[in-house]
Amino acid sequence: MNLKVQNTYRQMGRSCPIIEYYEADHIENKRDLMAIDTAIEAAMACCECARETARTYVEDAARCALQIGDQDIRTTLSSLGNVVRQMGAMSGQRTLILVSPGFLTLSPEAIALKSVILDMAAELNVTISAVDARGLYTTILDASTETAGTLRSTQAKAQYRGESMSLNEDIMAELADGTGGRYFHNSNDLQGGLQTLTEVPEYVYLLELSLQNIKQDGAYHLLKVKVDQDGLKLQARRGYFAPK
Repeated sequence: MNLKVQNTYRQMGRSCPIIEYYEADHIENKRDLMAIDTAIEAAMACCECARETARTYVEDAARCALQIGDQDIRTTLSSLGNVVRQMGAMSGQRTLILVSPGFLTLSPEAIALKSVILDMAAELNVTISAVDARGLYTTILDASTETAGTLRSTQAKAQYRGESMSLNEDIMAELADGTGGRYFHNSNDLQGGLQTLTEVPEYVYLLELSLQNIKQDGAYHLLKVKVDQDGLKLQARRGYFAPK
C-alpha cells in the first residue's frame, strides 16, 4: 500500500502546451500533421499568441518531452536489466515481480534493450512477472488533466492519452510472456495479484533455436510455441530480434 510511482526524469514546472511522451513521438518522429496541428491550437490557447509563435512552442515542448521520455525509459530498462543480471547470480529458482503502471518502448533503442533483457532472463533462468499498479483505470480525461484549446485539440489529447495508456501494458505483458511469467492487470486486488504471481510455474523449459539461416539484419521474428497435450497453460516468448 506504500508503493509510489516516481519518474526519474520529468519536466520541471508547466510548459505551454503540455505535451506527453506519446504525443511528442507523433509530433517529432512521425511528423503526424494532425498531432502537430492540434498541439498548435492548444499552444495558441495557453500562450495567447500567433500561430507561428505557437508552432515554435510546440516544437520546443515536443523535443523536450521526447528527450525526457527517452531518458526515463532508458534508465528504467537499464535498471531492470541490472536486477535480472544480479538475480541470475543467485541460487535457487528466481522470480522477479515488476510492479509498475507500465511504460512506453517507442524508440529503436528501447526495443533493443527490451530484447536484451528477454535474452538475458532466458539465459539466466529468471522468470519475470508483472503487476499493473494502475489497477482498474479509465482512459477518459478528468478534471485533474490540464487541457487547453479547441474541442478538436481536447479530443485529440484524449485519444493520445487512451492510446498511450493502452500501449503502456505491452512491455509488461511481453516481459511476462517472454520469460514464463504472468501479467496481473485490470484488477484493484493488488495484494491478491502479488500472491498469485509468487506461485512459480510448475515446469520451465529453455528452448534453443539455430540462427544458421537467419539474416543478421536486426529484424524482429515472431515465435509460436505449441504443445501436443491438452489441459496445459503455455506461456512463451512472442518473438526475438536477430543479431545485427
